Amino acid sequence: MKSEDVRILWLFVFFDLPVGTKEERRAASRFRNFLKDDGYMMLQFSVYARICRGEEAIDKHVGRATRAMPSVGSIRALQVTDKQYARMRLLLGESKKTEQIAPKQMVLL
Repeated sequence: MKSEDVRILWLFVFFDLPVGTKEERRAASRFRNFLKDDGYMMLQFSVYARICRGEEAIDKHVGRATRAMPSVGSIRALQVTDKQYARMRLLLGESKKTEQIAPKQMVLL
């Protein structure tokens, strides 16, 4: 596969997990830690994103997140192209350093 044939995609995971009990807080923390360990960067408290090389990588990471998620709560995944990601606007606050450099990542084969 040529480098120009590689499609760069972003995978977003949005979640709203209950944290009323000690066990629910642990489950939510485990899920957040899983996302960080799996290469996601935190955009907001319950919004994480990672870059993927193609649809197969998206499917792999959605499957991994599905296996790691708690049994209760609301979790969604969304994929966007690199071009769509680059059009994201920050309306309030400041970007983290990882956000500013993320769209400029190079594909290594």
